[in-house]
Amino acid sequence: MALKIRLARAGSKKRPYYHIVVADARAPRDGRFLEELGSWNPMLPKDGKRVVLNEERIKHWLSQGAQPTDRVLRFLDEAGLAKRPARNNPKKGEPGKKAQERMAAAKAAAEAAAAAADEASE
Repeated sequence: MALKIRLARAGSKKRPYYHIVVADARAPRDGRFLEELGSWNPMLPKDGKRVVLNEERIKHWLSQGAQPTDRVLRFLDEAGLAKRPARNNPKKGEPGKKAQERMAAAKAAAEAAAAAADEASE
């Protein structure tokens, strides 16, 4: 059985509140889970008590082979329970394929216009 430490949504519409749970990877997001390990209230200010973790039980489930999701791993990294490797995506800021094609076409048109202006001035 593949175990995940993940978020289960609670709270009302537009007022999210999440429980940090350990569950079978095949179980529904808000469905069956084995144990609740903490909570996350994103509506609270960042300097407040947004994340509450039961560190002892989290260490237990990590030793049993449970894999945290990326968002939960961020919380565990802040608490010093697990290490989240830094990610690097140098292509993230680049424009998409179509935008690059449009920019190349505009550049070629500008060069052609500059060449035509040079010929006309001679």
